[in-house]
Amino acid sequence: MTFDLVLHGGRVIDPSQGIDVVTDVGFKDGRIAEIGAGLSGAEVRDVSGLIVTPGLIDLHTHVYWGGTSLGVDPLRLARGGCTTLVDAGSAGPGNYPGFLEHVIRTSSPVKILAFLNVSFAGIYGFAQRVMVGESGDLRLMAPAEAVEVANANPDTIVGIKVRVGLHASQFSGVIPLDIARQTAEELGLPMMVHIDHPPPTLEDVLARLRLGDILTHCFRPFPNNPATADGGVRSAVIEARKRGILFDIGHGMGSFEFKTARAMMANGFAPDCISSDVHALCIDGPAFDLLTTMSKFLCLGMKLDDVVRAATATPAKAIRRDDLGSLLPGSVGDASILELERGAFDYVDVVGERMRGEWRLTPRGVVLNGQSWNR
Repeated sequence: MTFDLVLHGGRVIDPSQGIDVVTDVGFKDGRIAEIGAGLSGAEVRDVSGLIVTPGLIDLHTHVYWGGTSLGVDPLRLARGGCTTLVDAGSAGPGNYPGFLEHVIRTSSPVKILAFLNVSFAGIYGFAQRVMVGESGDLRLMAPAEAVEVANANPDTIVGIKVRVGLHASQFSGVIPLDIARQTAEELGLPMMVHIDHPPPTLEDVLARLRLGDILTHCFRPFPNNPATADGGVRSAVIEARKRGILFDIGHGMGSFEFKTARAMMANGFAPDCISSDVHALCIDGPAFDLLTTMSKFLCLGMKLDDVVRAATATPAKAIRRDDLGSLLPGSVGDASILELERGAFDYVDVVGERMRGEWRLTPRGVVLNGQSWNR
């Protein structure tokens, strides 16, 4: 068979199939067609010395560019090696049609999926000089409207997002979370939950999460951090994982700390999903992009295949998209081409701690729907 595109001679890492081997990947008709040596194609790209993974999925981004103050241009994230961006609640039912029409359908080279915010206007007041938590005014909670919009857009809406904590919901406590849970249950979709300073407490939040729900900002600093003062893991966190709750990094500008990460990793508690939470206030640091966040975990001792899994197979499972996050023949023809550099690299977390790391993942191209894209 002659393929439309062949990536030749790369180190193919696909945790969904347990693959880590130097070989070729063939694409045909927009799909993954075959993995194996000696493939021929109309276009052959030599990727010797590079890593080929399933298309990277950033589970937590904000890409309602121009429609919300925190949105960033998805094109910039595509250049950073991602093929699927999951927007984490930038838009609510009141402005999702604008997000769909002006960004998702028309201005992005990569796939954009979304967790719909249960607040009517989404994250509408998030900027350097204006910071208004959308869950603080319960009049903005819009469960009925969210159900209508999600049911009308099943191809792009993958779940419900709610932000709780002192900054996001002021003194509303768990009420926005309870409303979001009812909404997610009505739709049969997972829920992604942001947490910052109490109220509510981490324990209160975890108690309300269901199998397949996602706690984002899972390695945040104190308070509401998952690690105990003596370096252990809070019992509620351990029990939540046993119940099937997914733990997502969601780095952002205030939600990832090396100290917390080291404590959790020392206890064998790695994140399920690694995501950037890139938005307008952290795209130039400390988060930067997904690959920077993945690189931090390599430098913290997480194995490469586990890091790749946390940005491919597991987020695909979290959003219930079995056609993504894998190089299995028949899957969507997306792949990321990366270079693993070894040297001395500087990294910083959200509290200003700096870490000198040995590893860095760098983007060297992506394949979108079976076609090489290098813009």
